[in-house]
Amino acid sequence: MQYLPQTLLSHLRRAGLLSVLSLGSLAAMAAPASGIRFQVAEPVELELRSTTRLLAPSPSASTDRLVIRYRNANTRAQAYSAAQVSSASHASLFRAGLQAVAVHHNASGAQVLKLDRKRSVASLQATAAQLMADDPNILYAEPDYMVQPQATPSDPHFNLQWHYYEVSGGLRLPAAWDLSVGTGINVAVIDTGVRPHADLAANLLPGADMISANAVSLDGDGRDMDASDVGDGCNGRNSSWHGTHVAGTIAAVANNGIGGVGVAPGAKIVPIRALGCGGGYNSDIADGIAWAAGASVPGVSTNQNPAQVINLSLGGMSPCSSTLQTAIDTARSRGAVVIVAAGNSNASANNFSPANCRGVITVAATTRAGGKAPYSNTGTVVDVAAPGGSMSTRSADGVLSTLNTGTTTPGSDSYQYYQGTSMATPHVAGAAALLLARRPTLLPYETETLLRSMVRAFPAACASCGTGIVDAAALTQRAFLSANTSVTNVTEVEPNNTQAGAQAITATAARVLGNVGPL
Repeated sequence: MQYLPQTLLSHLRRAGLLSVLSLGSLAAMAAPASGIRFQVAEPVELELRSTTRLLAPSPSASTDRLVIRYRNANTRAQAYSAAQVSSASHASLFRAGLQAVAVHHNASGAQVLKLDRKRSVASLQATAAQLMADDPNILYAEPDYMVQPQATPSDPHFNLQWHYYEVSGGLRLPAAWDLSVGTGINVAVIDTGVRPHADLAANLLPGADMISANAVSLDGDGRDMDASDVGDGCNGRNSSWHGTHVAGTIAAVANNGIGGVGVAPGAKIVPIRALGCGGGYNSDIADGIAWAAGASVPGVSTNQNPAQVINLSLGGMSPCSSTLQTAIDTARSRGAVVIVAAGNSNASANNFSPANCRGVITVAATTRAGGKAPYSNTGTVVDVAAPGGSMSTRSADGVLSTLNTGTTTPGSDSYQYYQGTSMATPHVAGAAALLLARRPTLLPYETETLLRSMVRAFPAACASCGTGIVDAAALTQRAFLSANTSVTNVTEVEPNNTQAGAQAITATAARVLGNVGPL
């Protein structure tokens, strides 16, 4: 029996792994050079090529195998020949560590080693990196971790959430969840506040109530650190529990045995209450945006969980005010991506704020068939589209998410179908969280570039709906290609004529969006 090269043997000893191998050819696997990224290149000896999508191992993943490939057959043979050690040395190494025996070779020459117990993928990645550093004859070494089928949540209502998985109108989420669930990303929802729904509470972070007018807040006080939705029903209208629905689409808990699931179930929600009776004031919404990103706002404590993504499922017919634009600029300067609804008036989104503000990602809504939702605004300011549903024929063609049974004041947890660009926007916010969990250093405009480019063509008519329907699978696969891949040669470009529609609005349009409300 012959053994590994001395450099390999010595490192395995230091790592607590003793390798005893039979002589054989080494093989290549069409797999990444490490467990966390792909390199895509021509199939040459010095680089790896892969067209297979693999599951990114979680930090807790483990395996009992390693794969090692040498650069060529001659070097391999010489290395093995030089690797023989005395039986005494072999016995000593065996006592010091774990045995690893040769299992088989792959099609192009890499050797698969079976360890006598599992080690974490993270530790074996470090071991593999050191092996390559110690021996220049090793083309690559890597953990041979397990690949699972596409993740499908066990939540009982998941099969009702067509907007996640159906071919025509869905976001292609199951394939995306193989690679990211949004862990580590905070998404701010600036809306009516949230209810502590059982399918959402575990993903809620502390929030804030930014409503400054008692007549709007309906909670008897001004700004405070309680983002609970007490209801926005007034003047004969029922409460919408709109923020709870939006938050559930972004980050409802997965695999907990109840309800449905969010787009990014590993993300956390930072709830910010800015809408109440009749909607919300522009100045309150602006302060909510700034606070979400970690900026100081008078009257409330600083946000200890700054958001990387901010969802604004709200709007009104108005130019983008300086107040709102300044807040958006502040949030983006702090690294937050701002994602907004195009509006539900079947009109030009260019005339609606914040859809027409600079630096935002504006979202149109599509139907279950993948075409324009009848109500959705469109226009040159629209960046992308996402499922918003259309319930004109049946409610099941809407977007299902968390809600509350209360008519005006809170009742019990429930689930309900809604439709709107308000429902489309959190799909994109969740997709951004999936991306940023893999690529947390992306700048806001880089995230926008990827969101706008990782789309699929509309399967039905949707003129002026942006570049396409956001494709969560393509987005996360792009992020998975390489942790070192950056978005290069990208110039921040707004959609054409961002302010064109706003300039057409008369100077008498409300400077304060008292008519801003849920979309």
